[in-house]
Amino acid sequence: MISHTSEGRLLTAIVLETFKLSGLLVQAGDAMCAEFGLTSARWKVLGALLSTPEHPMTVPQIARSMGQTRQAVQRLANEMVEQGFVAWQDNPDHKRAKLLTITVQGREVFEGLSERQVPWANFLGAQVSDSDLQTTWSVLCRLTTILEKDDG
Repeated sequence: MISHTSEGRLLTAIVLETFKLSGLLVQAGDAMCAEFGLTSARWKVLGALLSTPEHPMTVPQIARSMGQTRQAVQRLANEMVEQGFVAWQDNPDHKRAKLLTITVQGREVFEGLSERQVPWANFLGAQVSDSDLQTTWSVLCRLTTILEKDDG
């Protein structure tokens, strides 16, 4: 039987803890979003669009930035267009791949969510040392880069 190296065993424990943390972060995000008519997933779409505010994005571009499937983001985008948080616009580079842009309503909701998220993040971040947060961020970015190069 094949066995883990000590690093492989620790990485597996980290992955399992990351899955648990991800679920808890989604729950917290959903709670923050509830009064705004959003979910954490929809909030991530707004965040992706605001990460490049001068450039609207296609659904595949948003999906890549979120680590989600194109189909999942397409469903979210369609729902968010109906809610008025985002809007479609023509893409001069591609007739079929429309661009998604954030609306005034979407920006207002995102700003309202930020008023809740910032104090929450500040509180949570204060529970861990700056050095540990920097190391965690660095390691997560490195693992992400490795997985993106290997396609998972």
